[in-house]
Amino acid sequence: MDEQLKKVEERTEKEAARARAGATDPDRPGWLTFAAVVMFSVGVLQFISAIYFLENSTRINDLSNGAFGTHAWVWGLWDLVLAALSLSAGYSLLRGHTYGRVITYLWAGLVTVEGFLMLRQSPWFGFLSVVLAVLVMYAVSSTSGWAEKA
Repeated sequence: MDEQLKKVEERTEKEAARARAGATDPDRPGWLTFAAVVMFSVGVLQFISAIYFLENSTRINDLSNGAFGTHAWVWGLWDLVLAALSLSAGYSLLRGHTYGRVITYLWAGLVTVEGFLMLRQSPWFGFLSVVLAVLVMYAVSSTSGWAEKA
């Protein structure tokens, strides 16, 4: 009986150590979690959008009168860069690192520029992009005092 009890205690200690190593702080602000989830979601959607732009798909808006003219591949590269930035920043935000905050501010600035560039061709998309970028900037700036405890 004592051996079984020891095994259970050892297993419980190992599971607790694993949970501590990979667990996140339960006191993380909700706004920061919102920002990270938005970063992950937008990163995946921008990656999909980049694929369509790079293959010059007919599923995308006609942006021939836009900032890059008929060069849809430039929009594809732009979206790939933004997708990579947003995915890495989302992960870093959840871990509580400063890198995620810096990249999130950079991402929000670039998305704001993209939103203004697309206002003529797609007004709702441009407007909502700017609003989402402002919300993410607010989320990160309002939680600037929080960092995950190691």
